[in-house]
This record gives sequence, C-alpha cells and structure tokens, in this order.
Amino acid sequence: MPFVEVENLRVCYGKTVAVQDISFAIPQGEVFGFIGPNGAGKTTTIKVLATLLKPDAGVTRIDGTDVTANPRRIRHIMGYMPDNIGVYEDLTVKEYLHFFAAAHRIGLDRRLTVVNDVLKLTDLEGKRDARVDELSRGMQQRLSLGRVLLHDPQFLLLDEPASGLDPRARIEIREILKELRGMGKTILISSHILHELAQFCTRIGIVETGRMVAQGSLDEIYRTLELTRTIHVQISNLTDELLEKIRQINGVASVTAEIDRLAVQLREEQLPVEGLAEQLWLLGARLYMFQPQAMDMETVFMKLTQGKTA
Repeated sequence: MPFVEVENLRVCYGKTVAVQDISFAIPQGEVFGFIGPNGAGKTTTIKVLATLLKPDAGVTRIDGTDVTANPRRIRHIMGYMPDNIGVYEDLTVKEYLHFFAAAHRIGLDRRLTVVNDVLKLTDLEGKRDARVDELSRGMQQRLSLGRVLLHDPQFLLLDEPASGLDPRARIEIREILKELRGMGKTILISSHILHELAQFCTRIGIVETGRMVAQGSLDEIYRTLELTRTIHVQISNLTDELLEKIRQINGVASVTAEIDRLAVQLREEQLPVEGLAEQLWLLGARLYMFQPQAMDMETVFMKLTQGKTA
C-alpha cells in the first residue's frame, strides 16, 4: 500500500477551483517531485496534506490515516516546510531549535541530543550561537528544514525549499535531501528548479490549472510523450555506409554527424538505450564513446503546460 495517497482531491476558494480531482500515490521511501507553474495548485495540495486546509472533496491518507479525520496523528508523522522561511529572528539557532523541540514535547533528557543531531545534519553546528537574523538565506532555509526534522517525521512536505537561494545554497539543500532519502524518508517536494528535481526525484507529477497532467518516472513520461533522447556516439570505423545503416535502425529517429561524434535521436519506447548499443555492435561499429544525454525536464514541462493558472 502506498505511504501517501491522494484520491480525487478538490479544493475551491469561493467560485475558483484551485485543485480539480488530483490523484497520486507515493510509495514509502520515495521522493515525489511536484511541478507546475505558479498558481497551478501545488501549495494548496500541500496545505491539505499538512492538515492546514480542508478539501471540498476527495480523500487524502498518510500511512493509512485519513488526513482530515485524524490530523493530530498526521502531525506526529509529517514535517511541513512552507515556502516562506518563518523563523524567529531574535532567537539564536540553538534557542530556535530548542523552542520547537519543546513544542513537539521532546523531553529535556532527549532534547539536547536531538538538537545536536539536527545541527549536524544541516551543517549548522558552527552557527548554534548565531542569531537567526544574522544567517544567510541559505542557512535560514537549512534551519527551517532542521525544525521540521526535530520530531523525526516519516513524511516530509517541502514547498519550494530552494526558492531564492544561490547555486551553492541550493546544492547544500540538495545534499541534505539526498541524505534524508538515504535515511528512508518519504518526501514530497515542490519546486520550479526543474533540472535539480530530475536528478533527485524518483517520480514526478506535473500540474496545471489544478489538474494533474502527467505523473510517473521521468523515463515513463518521456515514453508517453514519445520524446527522443540524444545519445552521443563516437565510432572509430565510421563510414558513409555504416552511417546509413545506423539511420535505418528501428527506434532511431535521426542521426546528425557533428565534428567529432554522432548525435543519435532515440525513441526509447521503441528501442532502449542498451538496445541501441547492442545494434551498433551487431553492425560492427567500434565504439569509443557512448554517452546518453540526461533527460531534460524542461522539455517535458514545456510540452505539457501552457503557463495557465487555476
């Protein structure tokens, strides 16, 4: 059974339908990337899962528990990081974490250990006595993430955690999230930094005007859209005859001869990447480079969305 289940979720603000019958599921331990234009319904969906908003229709369950019917239990197993930092600027980093640890009713006998563990995980040990308002935005984001980890939640809801950060700070957040994934956390993360989600998420969902327009692994979405993947190939014994035979391989959409390589456009729904390598070997091609290009999430996003809002 999936750890997170959303079935036919519908949320309205007056006459405006913000979320229209969205459904998705997240298996335990997976990272689900939630992508869409501003106003697509991402934050509204996240607020429902965070017990902050009641839906007009549909069912949401986390670890088998109905979110609307039992919000108290959900708050024990879920950690929510909103898109605004929401920190108390007049506290030190240590005081800030101790305050929220107490709010989570973590006993004094455990609190110091828990806070120290979170400081270590978020790489803020050297800033424990710094005031929150003295931290860079990237450090404040790490502190905000640390806050949601204090009670060791099984499920993390992260709304644009890298928004407004410089490249170094985004990398630091991404490395922390990779470590959390390695710890078995189930994570839903919304973001507009598409190429980073492609590297990090096991599955993605793309929403527009409150509807889910595609979901699955990036490979599955590519196959559904019949998009091609570029494979860069260098062949030491390339001839015009061999080049023409490569163009005739079933699943090869086109082959472009570049200065020092071939750029092969491959339809993966017809021929997987490893299948192309095998076909080239059968044709007698001597390969000294075979490099599939990483999937381009921006291509998927632009093909599926038109920039509309709910």
